[in-house]
Amino acid sequence: MPTNNPLPPKENALFKRILKCYEQKQYKNGLKFAKQILSNPKYAEHGETLAMKGLTLNCMGRKEEAYEFVRRGLRNDLKSHVCWHVYGLLQRSDRKYDEAIKCYRNALKWDKDNLQILRDLSLLQIQMRDLEGYRDTRYQLLVLRPGQRASWIGYAMAYHLLKEYEMALNILEEFRKTQTVKPYDYEHSELLLYQNMVMREAGLDKESLEFLETHDQQIVDKLALQETKGNCVGIFLIYWREGDNLLDVCR
Repeated sequence: MPTNNPLPPKENALFKRILKCYEQKQYKNGLKFAKQILSNPKYAEHGETLAMKGLTLNCMGRKEEAYEFVRRGLRNDLKSHVCWHVYGLLQRSDRKYDEAIKCYRNALKWDKDNLQILRDLSLLQIQMRDLEGYRDTRYQLLVLRPGQRASWIGYAMAYHLLKEYEMALNILEEFRKTQTVKPYDYEHSELLLYQNMVMREAGLDKESLEFLETHDQQIVDKLALQETKGNCVGIFLIYWREGDNLLDVCR
């Protein structure tokens, strides 16, 4: 959904420079570019520029002014995902996480596929232990970016945290099928160790040890590999001491 008050090319270029200055923490320069836009009577109440000026002021420790500009910007453009997102960032900076989540959700009403807002929302959801919400947001990110490793792992992690281990393992297994393994592939190695951890938490001790043996050569961190194998064997010994036959456990 477009903003209610789009900027012409010259001012839009200045607005993009404000965003870049914010990302690079060049706050004074960002305020200068905001002033150039807002000094034009036609755009003195441009919502997104006011919001970004407020966000910049907040980073400079001028919190009261920051809230004043962001709220003013939001009043002037309630259909702007930028204004809602910025307001959420301010709420998050004050640790008002529930309010920040509401702002992010409002932002997504106007730009439902915005990756940065979805990522920010997912981080707050996991922080607030809204695991069902986190799972849903990670699914949206997976749909939007199915080629990214983080999309798959984030979605699997959501089910892992919900203790839905079978689903988490299915997602990880499907993702591994799409990967081309390189020699000394550390990222792939870490993925294998993570998948093994989920297996162990699911109580799949025998399968966990077999998994490590199968992928032994692909796991780069040999110390972690041996420690994990040791933990698996230790669990078998506990079963044995409790009266189970160790050979039956290992079959």
